[in-house]
Amino acid sequence: ADSSLPPSHKERNEEKQRWVAMSSATGPVVDAEYVAEIERARRDLRALIASKSCAPIMLRLAWHDAGTYDKNTNTGGPDGSIRFPEELRHAANAGLKIAVDLLEPIKQKHPKITYADLYQLAGVVAVEVTGGPTIDFVPGRRDSSVAIEEGRLPDAKQGASHLREVFYRMGLTDKDIVALSGGHTLGKARPDRSGFDGAWTKDPLKFDNSYFVELLKGDSNGLLKLPTDKVLVEDTDFRRFVELYAKVKQN
Repeated sequence: ADSSLPPSHKERNEEKQRWVAMSSATGPVVDAEYVAEIERARRDLRALIASKSCAPIMLRLAWHDAGTYDKNTNTGGPDGSIRFPEELRHAANAGLKIAVDLLEPIKQKHPKITYADLYQLAGVVAVEVTGGPTIDFVPGRRDSSVAIEEGRLPDAKQGASHLREVFYRMGLTDKDIVALSGGHTLGKARPDRSGFDGAWTKDPLKFDNSYFVELLKGDSNGLLKLPTDKVLVEDTDFRRFVELYAKVKQN
């Protein structure tokens, strides 16, 4: 199979099965009632995101909770640990207490659902309600009882080798690095959170492939490009995926 193509339905199903196998032994009991509770929470998340226009920060929360995973030690990952004040104080997580606090009433309303599942579901809903693809959601993530140490998330000021070090640690590929960077299509950077200022696209509340289109244009007046964005077109192995995703027509 051509590794440059987006993941097939079979590949997505295999990934889901791996996740279920990994989480089922220690995660919540995912019975019919748990699944029903997930759907009720999904409706509440849609209402919350619509009323607060908070899709970007929900996607950022989901990523920052998940992006700490280390495949070598099987630690970190989407385990809800970002709810702990110690982890929220990490420099990379500046501003995310807003998202945690917005989600707490939904957690209290649906206590059966783990924080880990709720935070990832919030990211899924954020993508869907802003025009992105429908994402299959597989529940069953367990909650961590401790915060993860600082320093596992990407540093926006770094280059290609840093991105590969961070993402390869999670078991991800160059294609994954580029695809996940596409989440920058939503939202904007704020100086008090990242030290950078501005949106990556002309419509920061719409999930589409315009992030990749703008990357290929080079410097765009008024639009942000972080060092870790620029390297996606400077590095030839990354660039081929940017070009691929810039051409993809969204359904």
